[in-house]
Amino acid sequence: MLDIGSKAPLFSLQNQNGDTVNLSDFDGKKVILFFYPKDDTPGCTREAIGFSENKLFFDNKNIIILGISKDSVNSHFKFCNKHNLTVNLLSDPEVDVNQQYGVWKEKSMYGKTYFGTERSTFVIDESGSIENIWRKVKVSTHIEDVISYFSK
Repeated sequence: MLDIGSKAPLFSLQNQNGDTVNLSDFDGKKVILFFYPKDDTPGCTREAIGFSENKLFFDNKNIIILGISKDSVNSHFKFCNKHNLTVNLLSDPEVDVNQQYGVWKEKSMYGKTYFGTERSTFVIDESGSIENIWRKVKVSTHIEDVISYFSK
């Protein structure tokens, strides 16, 4: 399990446009990495819109925002277009990166057990270490919590 101070696992994934994005592309910058369960579901839509609507705040602080789910590149493309999302969404169909970050968890709903993404957000510092973690994110207050963290 990753903790604050751990080295962030490196990855290379495709974004909604099919472009390859490497975490190492952002060496020297802070990165917000948010993991979410599924494109175009109510909570995930609200979270992605929240980051998109506040992208200028993060841009002004030289902070990169990346979202990751197991959805396909095509799903991300449609999701971004439907909701005018301005953040990069990365496709992790094999859930390798989800597993490296410890967010691929056993879950249960209506008495059925399954594996899925635990909504989590990581702040990666300029040197590639994990600076902060929000686990089991509550969408209703999450964007405000992240903005508050960077407003200190």
